[in-house]
Amino acid sequence: MVEGEPVVRVPVLIVGGGPVGLALALLLDYHGVACTVLDDGDGPRGTPRGSTHNARTMEHYRRLGLAEAVRGLGLPPADPTDVAYFTRYAGYPLARLPMPSAAAKRRAVAESAATDQVPEPLHRANQMYVERLLHAAARARPGIAVQPAWRVLDVRQDGSAAEATAERAGDGRRQRWRARYVVGCDGARSVVRAAIGAHYAGEGGVDQRILGRRATALHLRLPTLYRDVLTGPRAWSYWAVNDELAVNLIALDGESEFFLLTSSIDPDDPDPGRAAELVRRAAGADVPVEVLDRRAWTPGQALVAERFADRRLLLAGDAAHLFTPTGGFGMNTGIDDGANLAWKLAGALQGWGGPGLVGSYGAERRPIALRNTAAARRLNRNLADIAPTAVLEEDSAKGAAERDRVGALLSTYGEQFASIGVQLGARYDGSPLLHPDRAAPPPDSPTEYVPSAVPGGRAPHAWCGPGRGPGDSLFDRLGPGFTLLRLGPHPPAAAPAVAAARAAGIPLTVLDAPDPQIRELYGRDAALVRPDQHVAWRGDRLPDDPGEWLRRAVGH
Repeated sequence: MVEGEPVVRVPVLIVGGGPVGLALALLLDYHGVACTVLDDGDGPRGTPRGSTHNARTMEHYRRLGLAEAVRGLGLPPADPTDVAYFTRYAGYPLARLPMPSAAAKRRAVAESAATDQVPEPLHRANQMYVERLLHAAARARPGIAVQPAWRVLDVRQDGSAAEATAERAGDGRRQRWRARYVVGCDGARSVVRAAIGAHYAGEGGVDQRILGRRATALHLRLPTLYRDVLTGPRAWSYWAVNDELAVNLIALDGESEFFLLTSSIDPDDPDPGRAAELVRRAAGADVPVEVLDRRAWTPGQALVAERFADRRLLLAGDAAHLFTPTGGFGMNTGIDDGANLAWKLAGALQGWGGPGLVGSYGAERRPIALRNTAAARRLNRNLADIAPTAVLEEDSAKGAAERDRVGALLSTYGEQFASIGVQLGARYDGSPLLHPDRAAPPPDSPTEYVPSAVPGGRAPHAWCGPGRGPGDSLFDRLGPGFTLLRLGPHPPAAAPAVAAARAAGIPLTVLDAPDPQIRELYGRDAALVRPDQHVAWRGDRLPDDPGEWLRRAVGH
């Protein structure tokens, strides 16, 4: 620790200014909690990472007023987001998984049924674009202090607070920050996780030729690829698969920039010429290639920290769990971590949370991390089944038969992208904050989401009027704290709950939803929805002791 320096005191200190740290800061601000974000970079990252913002993440962006801005990023709105497979990009097509454009998704929402469960469909926009947006949004909020170029060296805690020592890039100045809570969103080499003493456990990389072992990620500029090679229908993800190589080329801007993932070159070889030659071999054409950036990564990882918290130190995002990128679950799981944690820190800092509220974070989120990392690893291992042979590219009957075999197998991989169960189906069954009821929750499926108001799951969605714009979603009308939904024509009186909440200082909104379709979705006359939009309780009448009922939901 630095002695003799003044200590900066803040309610919450977030270590790491990537998308998870920035989203957590914005969610804390939404709940009225000031925070400081320390990041060792000098601003938003300029290199690509994941490109998937799933339906649940988009709902969180909607709550923050950012969903429409996020949808303005990425590919042109009319471009489909298909996944297309080729032997080489100028060679034989193998399969195509059709996926709608951003514009088509908007039309689908505008025409959706009243009880449609996806008010905010998944959106493809690379993390580096969205991180800039989140960074600008955080910088614009008076309650968020974003401090770039500070590398955290050490984190400690005592009975009343946690303290971090950081060093500023450039001049080497050191500073101490003291906070009621410190949240590590600082990635795989997390200083906060080291301070907790929590190690990763789980599965490492996979030993397979297609996105296995150690792999390479490349940021590329390919100025003529669309004009000279990819002249057919547009896609978001372009695969070149043959006996020589396997390359996944992801479109970033619909013009010239791409993100390439491959295990077909040495990730430790720094020569951009060899990377460019791989791209030309995958293209099957002599195209100009500019390598903008490269990094090594390990596909197939499914690693989860043994603990997500120790008293005043907490973990979120990659600091808590490491994913293979297959399926696009990593960053999205991290942002959902933040949605779970932000309101609990607000309860602790604002005085209405009980002693078990922040402690419930790890109990609720670690099982979700285990579930989601396992789902991503299964999808990654499926790639090993492709196993193309040398005849795949032959202009012969044998070659055509092999292309039919591989294409038929690839056509089944739509499951990788039909992951709505992973996106919306996270449940906190067994949490001490819930009031369980006698009904069983729906079975967990990665590919299907069944709306259910059995406590623990995401509150079922509904549109509350004829429109489909801002304010028309049931989620738009939920309060920032708890919401008591009064459902159907004969809901219980809200006055006892309102009085109990006021006495305990617990933020509570009462929302009437008389539509019988919404009542049918929830299966009861009332439901208590938590600040993270998960159901805490449902019933046909309020409990006899509303105070105890609310105290349980906030960790007493």
